[in-house]
Order: sequence, then C-alpha cells, then structure tokens
Amino acid sequence: MPDSTQNAPVLFAYDGSEYAKAAIRQAGQQLQKGRPAIVLTVWQPAGAMAFAAAPGLPPVGFDENPEKRARRVADEGASLARSSGFRAEPIAERGDIVWQRIVDSAEEHDASIVVMGTHGRPGISLALVGSVAAATARHSDRPVLIAHSHPPSDPETSPQTRRSGDGIDAG
Repeated sequence: MPDSTQNAPVLFAYDGSEYAKAAIRQAGQQLQKGRPAIVLTVWQPAGAMAFAAAPGLPPVGFDENPEKRARRVADEGASLARSSGFRAEPIAERGDIVWQRIVDSAEEHDASIVVMGTHGRPGISLALVGSVAAATARHSDRPVLIAHSHPPSDPETSPQTRRSGDGIDAG
C-alpha cells in the first residue's frame, strides 16, 4: 500500500456504462483534484464470453476485436476523468476473470484506491452473473469506492439493455 495516497494513482475500473461514468464523476467530487489516475478497461477474448445467440453467429453488435474496443472505452473514461479533475491515463488489459484483473492491476500500479460503479443487478440476475464490484471489494487489500447511482431513464442507453458479447464488463 502506498505511503502517500495523494501521489499514488486512483484506479478507475471503467466499462463505459452510465454507472462507470457516474463513479468517475462522484470520485471527482469526493477526492482531491489533480491526483494521478489510471482508467482501466478489462477486455475478454471472444471465446471467454458466453452469449445467447444462434450457434455459429455472434451476438448483435459483437465487436470482433474486443481489445481495440476496450482501448477506445478506456480513452473515453480517461477523458471523463480528466474533465473531473484527475491526471488520467487509459489502459486496456485482458482479464479472463474481470475482478481479478482489477485487483491485480491496482496492486501492480500501487493504486491508493479503486473506484467503480455497480450495475445494481437485483435478485436472481445478481446470483447468476455475480458482481464484479463486490468481488473486487472482497478480494482487494486496497480501499474500494463503489459508487451507486440510479439507472438511466433512457432504455437505449441503460446498461441493463446492453447486450453481452462486447467483451467488456465492470460490474
């Protein structure tokens, strides 16, 4: 754990969802301005993702290069973090187990805190899918700020309507 939390980076686990965007904005209000930050987007290879599509067909909106998409998402998150007062750099890393990559990246970058949003899955979907945010908090030795926000009202932009298969998940 770093000695000076003001010089150690904030690690944002960012998947491009409205929840992840809200977490960055909330951290900008709660944490000191000008801190270094890393915006991490974890990508998974296509074979690691389960999709509900016809056999042999990728899901609608499937991106054939999840690493490239993750880099674009991380760039977007870093831009948002900079506008929220952080000196942010984007990174995209492969992670077969998303929460584990977040925990490992926080350790590797000596992050003072991990910040992430939660998708707020209720009931059975939480039990089936699990929570990346909860697993990260449970397994990290570092503080984890989980920002809760209400889902967006626009069903087209709601993370709950996003299709799986884009290779990116943060919670």
